[in-house]
Amino acid sequence: METIQLRNRLTQVKSKLQAGQLTLGFIGGSITADSRVMANWPEPVARWFVETFPHARITVENAAIGATGSDLAVFRADRDLINHQCDLIFIEFAVNDYNTPSEQRMKAREGLIRKLLADGRSELVFIYTYCQKMYEDMSQGKVPASIAEFEELAEHYGISTVWVGQHAWQEMKKGRMTWDEWLPDGLHPTHRGSLSYGHCVIDYLAKELLTAPDLERDITSNLLAAPLNSNHWGHVSTLSFDEVQLDGPWMTRRAAAHISWVDQILSTSAIGAKLSFSFSGKGLALAFDFGKKSAEFTYKLDGGPAITTCRDRPNWCEDGGWFRIYWIADDLKDGLHHMELEVVHGNREECTGTNFHLGLIGIVK
Repeated sequence: METIQLRNRLTQVKSKLQAGQLTLGFIGGSITADSRVMANWPEPVARWFVETFPHARITVENAAIGATGSDLAVFRADRDLINHQCDLIFIEFAVNDYNTPSEQRMKAREGLIRKLLADGRSELVFIYTYCQKMYEDMSQGKVPASIAEFEELAEHYGISTVWVGQHAWQEMKKGRMTWDEWLPDGLHPTHRGSLSYGHCVIDYLAKELLTAPDLERDITSNLLAAPLNSNHWGHVSTLSFDEVQLDGPWMTRRAAAHISWVDQILSTSAIGAKLSFSFSGKGLALAFDFGKKSAEFTYKLDGGPAITTCRDRPNWCEDGGWFRIYWIADDLKDGLHHMELEVVHGNREECTGTNFHLGLIGIVK
């Protein structure tokens, strides 16, 4: 498979640049997220736009969050990308979706694509980075399954793709950089590795925006293709905290400054605090400000058996600050459902607190 697959011509991006204003959107995991030293690959890409199109005002909306996948992104698309009127959106989830079951990640990815393409404003590019679990496939010249499935969607929706992980792999094999200059931990690139990723994306952009001939825009390009999976998650919503019934010492508070991915959190630290709500849809997910000091919870859906969560807390997990999704169900009968929840201590050595910070209630329609 070629490193760069050209499928769309970025005609709207060219038009925006000619008009003098372009908004770039990025969504993905920690490899793409803003860092304190601005070392990840979106930085050289954004700087290339500023340098190459000095007459245009470039705005950057980096909505990537570490340790999150496309299943959470589909609920964040409106708030973090669409509402900011992004013109060109780079999607990087081949790594963070790697361990997600195929059917689930494909429904989430297609839902995200369809939400972003629905109003015809945004043009998309898929970026494929690298994780150590891809090593065996790539060393044998194979395409890892997570990337191959993205390619199915890219072909169907006519979206260009850039396999930056393969570009860096080839640079390493040619001796242009060492493995530890690229990926000392097998996942997160150093400055040198991120620059390799960025240069690969820039190569694609230069060919597309600077040397490719201008073509008349196809009037059918605004038509959204029929879905590959009719059960895609393109129709999702979030439930307002105002619709949640509370029992115990709860408060709704403005999210802390370091938690920019939500505006408010529904919060308690009291064991035994309860909440409940009703919703209409086929799926339910909760997303938390999660960490080692987080509580667990027991829940009942539609009066069914009580289920107590037991979420892992990896060594890299801090006391909080991980925007973590938890799926209650994604295969419900479409209709009205009722959720009841009670806060509990995890009663395990790695559970060091009872903070219950709910940031999002996501409904799949």
